[in-house]
Amino acid sequence: LPAAMHSFYLRAMYQENKLSAGEITLLDTPIDLTRIKTPSFILSTREDHIAPWKSTFVATRLYRGPTRFVLAASGHIAGVVNPPAANKYGYWTNDKKAKSPETWLEGATQHDGSWWPAWQQWLAAHSGAKGKPPAIGAARSGYPVIDDAPGAYVRQR
Repeated sequence: LPAAMHSFYLRAMYQENKLSAGEITLLDTPIDLTRIKTPSFILSTREDHIAPWKSTFVATRLYRGPTRFVLAASGHIAGVVNPPAANKYGYWTNDKKAKSPETWLEGATQHDGSWWPAWQQWLAAHSGAKGKPPAIGAARSGYPVIDDAPGAYVRQR
């Protein structure tokens, strides 16, 4: 990130909390999180020191669409990338609306393993029928394929 953007981001988002307060305008467009009406799966991690879960829980009160809040164990990296095969950490769910994160956690159910299967179930419930993926690359653009993925440039030194 450019220095000015990084400074703006840290100050506006973390120190002044302008995003959740509805006080951010980008390119003359006000950003209002209360206008979000799409279903939202919100994942936070219990030991995250960058985006503390009790702060991210606020989104469940801001978004107007249905929300599913899931709290994973560990921090913002291990708790997120924890694959189902590892069978580590765990996560909490609570389908009841709560006014505070503490109340939500008191009524939550703890689950063993990764949160990913819960997300897959949520996605399936909020997705349409599976279909063929759209054509990509040469078939779509008409340009010839230069090299197989990931491309020759990644092997250059």
